[in-house]
Amino acid sequence: MRPISHFLTITHHKILVMQGCFKVGLYWQGLMHDLSKYEPSEFWVGAKYYQGTRSPNNAEREEKGYSSAWLHHKGRNKHHYEYWIDYSMREVEGGMAPAQMPVRYVIEMFMDRIAASKVYNKEKYTDASPLEYYKQGKNRNLIHPKTAKQLEILLRMLASEGEEKTFTYIRTVILKHRK
Repeated sequence: MRPISHFLTITHHKILVMQGCFKVGLYWQGLMHDLSKYEPSEFWVGAKYYQGTRSPNNAEREEKGYSSAWLHHKGRNKHHYEYWIDYSMREVEGGMAPAQMPVRYVIEMFMDRIAASKVYNKEKYTDASPLEYYKQGKNRNLIHPKTAKQLEILLRMLASEGEEKTFTYIRTVILKHRK
């Protein structure tokens, strides 16, 4: 059980996301990001499975076959594409279907991926790290095609142009012209 280490890690992550959101003008989302990680149902599981090099949810998943903390988290945080999965009423799709995410949550998801990559990769982080991580799970993701396209554009821009240009693009082009 490593509650202090876990607290420091999730707080560092939250601060990084908040800084990114503030830079593009998403102040409320930056402030509210991942508050459910401090709730007992997520926090104590994270402290129990804490490793410091990856999400404790993966360690819980390996032990139990699922992550109770993740199930709680994804249902309360709109910046996760899993929040936007619902049952499909169309026979063609059958089963589960992703809904398109509002752009402000796509941007928060983008900031979340940057922060997670920085926290877990530490000094090995590069602006290509979030894109590399995304590519590893891309074929398994049940994400709406338009949402995936928006996220991939931002991740590729980050990898090639860096944070400053990507954040400026988000602030001046994407968020300035959204409805």
